[in-house]
Amino acid sequence: MKKEQRIKKNSEFSAVFTHGKSFANRQFVLYVLPKEGQTQFRVGLSVSKRVGHAVCRNRIKRLIRAAFQELGLRLRFNYDYVVIARKPSSNLNFLETKSSLCHVMKKANVIQ
Repeated sequence: MKKEQRIKKNSEFSAVFTHGKSFANRQFVLYVLPKEGQTQFRVGLSVSKRVGHAVCRNRIKRLIRAAFQELGLRLRFNYDYVVIARKPSSNLNFLETKSSLCHVMKKANVIQ
């Protein structure tokens, strides 16, 4: 995933949280905010210390980024996404992570 596709600033996270809509399942919470004139989607990740230790949190973030890369062509491009990982996501492998994210994205109607 390219650096232009990541949300890093606290103000950008806050904008998605306050103005976006949220959708959730057991493993993930997805916040979605439409952005006019944006040519590619952007993703922000949040994994709390309650989910696990640093190695576990970094693994979850890698799996989410990889899932977004695979689903990239099916996603709507003019959106900002923020994914919050919940505790059950620490036990998932890549396919389970991808299917769980697909489930939440279908709920949000951002995947084709």
